[in-house]
Amino acid sequence: MWKSLIILLSALALLCTIRCISAVTVDYDSTAMIIGGERKLIFSGAIHYPRSTAQMWPDLIQKAKDGGLNAVETYIFWNAHEPRYRQYKFDGNLDFIKFFKLIQEAGLYAILRIGPYVCAEWNYGGVPVWLHNIDGCEFRTDNEIFKNEMQIFTTKIVDMCKQANLFAPQGGPIILAQIENEYGNWEVMDKYGEAGKAYLKWCAQMAVAQNIGVPWIMCQQDNAPQPMINTFNGFYVDEKKKPNDPKSPKMFTENWTGWYTKWGDRIPHRTAEDLAFSVARFYQFGGVLVNYYMYHGGTNFGRTSGLYFLTSYDYDAPLDEYGNLNQPKWGHLKELHAAIKLGEKLLTSGTPATTKDYGNGVQLTTYSDNMTGERFCFLSNVNETQDASIDLQQDGKYIVPAWSVSVLGGCNKEIYNTAKVRTQTTIMVKKQIDDEDEIENPTQLSWMWTFEAMKDTLQGKGKFSARQLLEQKRASFDHSDYLWYMTSFDNNGSMSSENLTLHVSTSGQVLHAYVNGKLIGYQQGYVFEYKSPISLVPGRNNITLLSVTVGLQNYGAFFDKGPEGVTGPVKLTDNDKINIDLSSNTWNYKVGLNGEVKRLHDPYSVHAREWKALEESNELPVNRPMVWYKTTFRAPPGTEPVVVDLLGMGKGHAWVNGNSIGRFWPSEIADKNGCDVECDYRGKYVQDSTKCLTNCGIPSQRWYHIPRSFLTPENNILILFEENGGDPSQVSFQTVTLGSICAKANEGDTLELSCQSGKIISEIEFASFGDPKGTCGRILQQGSCHAAKSLSVAEQACVGKESCSISVSTATFGSIDCGFITKRLAVQALCEDEIVCILQWSVEFRQSSLVRQEGTSDRIPQSGLELTVDPSENQAYGDFAIAKSALWV
Repeated sequence: MWKSLIILLSALALLCTIRCISAVTVDYDSTAMIIGGERKLIFSGAIHYPRSTAQMWPDLIQKAKDGGLNAVETYIFWNAHEPRYRQYKFDGNLDFIKFFKLIQEAGLYAILRIGPYVCAEWNYGGVPVWLHNIDGCEFRTDNEIFKNEMQIFTTKIVDMCKQANLFAPQGGPIILAQIENEYGNWEVMDKYGEAGKAYLKWCAQMAVAQNIGVPWIMCQQDNAPQPMINTFNGFYVDEKKKPNDPKSPKMFTENWTGWYTKWGDRIPHRTAEDLAFSVARFYQFGGVLVNYYMYHGGTNFGRTSGLYFLTSYDYDAPLDEYGNLNQPKWGHLKELHAAIKLGEKLLTSGTPATTKDYGNGVQLTTYSDNMTGERFCFLSNVNETQDASIDLQQDGKYIVPAWSVSVLGGCNKEIYNTAKVRTQTTIMVKKQIDDEDEIENPTQLSWMWTFEAMKDTLQGKGKFSARQLLEQKRASFDHSDYLWYMTSFDNNGSMSSENLTLHVSTSGQVLHAYVNGKLIGYQQGYVFEYKSPISLVPGRNNITLLSVTVGLQNYGAFFDKGPEGVTGPVKLTDNDKINIDLSSNTWNYKVGLNGEVKRLHDPYSVHAREWKALEESNELPVNRPMVWYKTTFRAPPGTEPVVVDLLGMGKGHAWVNGNSIGRFWPSEIADKNGCDVECDYRGKYVQDSTKCLTNCGIPSQRWYHIPRSFLTPENNILILFEENGGDPSQVSFQTVTLGSICAKANEGDTLELSCQSGKIISEIEFASFGDPKGTCGRILQQGSCHAAKSLSVAEQACVGKESCSISVSTATFGSIDCGFITKRLAVQALCEDEIVCILQWSVEFRQSSLVRQEGTSDRIPQSGLELTVDPSENQAYGDFAIAKSALWV
């Protein structure tokens, strides 16, 4: 009893202590964030709560902490929370209060970016479409309607945070808040003129009046009014960029870890070396806060992606779309954070740093304490091609690779260099779910289907009408991607029934055209004129146009005004150049598909009887537009992320157990050129960069994330709506698993490899000590010098083990002459589940004739395993195994 009471009292005392300590003031000066009186540097990462699931949040936040971050940042997504006027949603993956509390439980700070305009490659920049449809409303300018609604939503979010005690002075994790977003970009604010300046001033006053007790920031806003802290976004923030108030800290609110991808694009990558370089240079010249955009990008579930953006929002972030570590980026940054934190006291002391220029792009910046003699240095080389050899006299000599920064502890020892990646590269692969996993064979999926009912629309029957072409947002409120435009034309003989052309000007971004119930064509693009030859019948002719959005515009000045849909004119022409403009006809309209109204995506829809099974028809309809498909599948065992491979499908939308996993479009193929070049980290990375691209000549997105929380052990239902035509017989379910690992290390260092997750190294795919060429995870080749023992040494050290280390030296590999080249080791290995390796090695064991008698055992060469013969195992594994046991020895 006494023991239990003591434990209870101790726990209560601890909670009180935590509460008292965590209720802190937040302040700043030019060199530090001052939190509870402590001077700090902030390492933050963006994790957007709606782009993952609540079940994923704890793991993502913990991995952020393990990666050396002390803060997590997120936007607040207005149109997700208020999709309809005064109808709010804050549950599931929209429960941002829970998200912030998990951040606090992990011992991290939080940054709240309200916006409420967020851009973020998010549908309509995060602003609800109903606001656009209020007459007289103009976004992000001195407009009373917009400002009133913006203030109402901002106040609601702030009040919710206050009620949950989330601001730091209340004992919560939030240390900064943002209002507006990237309004100062050159192509935005200037176009709003004086009204834009007035709006910006109002934003600052409205935010300060919220009285949250922590500082407010405005990103990309050089003229941010006081007391707003103006911050920077981009790939680099160098010594020339400074806050507009000398008392403000220098903050990098968006350090872009990669770049977004649109349908039809190749996949861009920003190297770990270059990202680390930008961070080190930022702190070298007085940086106080860096926030990675994104630290985890996640998935655009539902219809949340902006104009033409993929469902995947991986962003080449340190945590990939599924939450796996993106190595080496995650580990390389973790080491950088640890190195910079060693100098945190000096970097935040307020004592001015000194910088010495050595020429040719080399600079040494020294932070020092004159009282104690402590020093901390950054030695950077911004030359894009030439390494630098620098003699710091009593502090030593250093080789600084091109486009890199060395962090010098005590100014006399290199503790980190941004170009020297010691973390291994991990190559994630998609593993087919098959019978060995006790999962239904994906090739045996049993499909049901039903055709999208279109009789009403093809006959011109709508829900409302107008004698004009309506803009799609105004007509549909963005309740669906689909809007039907329907009109008729009476052919009284004034035009030829043949040799006619239909012209449709649209900015849909997709258009399907039907005449008299027949599909005559399809076209896609941003803004285009659709033209197709048609034939008319005598009398009345029905013209039906299906306009399809693929996300709404999310960026730019007056982005809210950008028209979507059939903008017109719509006209008929013949060879005699007679034009008949149908734009002012009576047009009937219908929002959405009949299948959406019937909720065919919902497994519990009352319209389930409409589905047809294979036995009810001769064959599965394939390559047919406007078809709904349904199948069931079992969830794969384990915890690895699950994806559905939609190769063979065209374009549409997918749901699992009624949960939207987003739009799919695997028929959109990326340019086949540009991926065959070596990825060189040196030199400035820019948006739409042509270097370090992957995915050439294949679908921009083939796999679609199914979060584990969407699944039940059995009887999961996948529903696909196919818009253009596809073949679901190719659809399969896969898991995302660790495939290969790769690492490089210079002579004198130790190369380390680790499979983790219970996997072991089954094979060395490449090994070379000398001057190997290429990039881990892409192409590796032997260089001009190569140690013959490379492969055998790596196999002996690593095969059969979960992790291994190799001393990179001539003592290990033998002496080789590489001239003046710095020798290095590159190793790439295959990771597999232990049981798979046992089965493979047992085949070798049986075929090697080492053991033939039951009950005897021997070691399989290089496997690290001892196998014992037992004929009974043949019944369990067929010809694959004779192993009764496999023991680490």
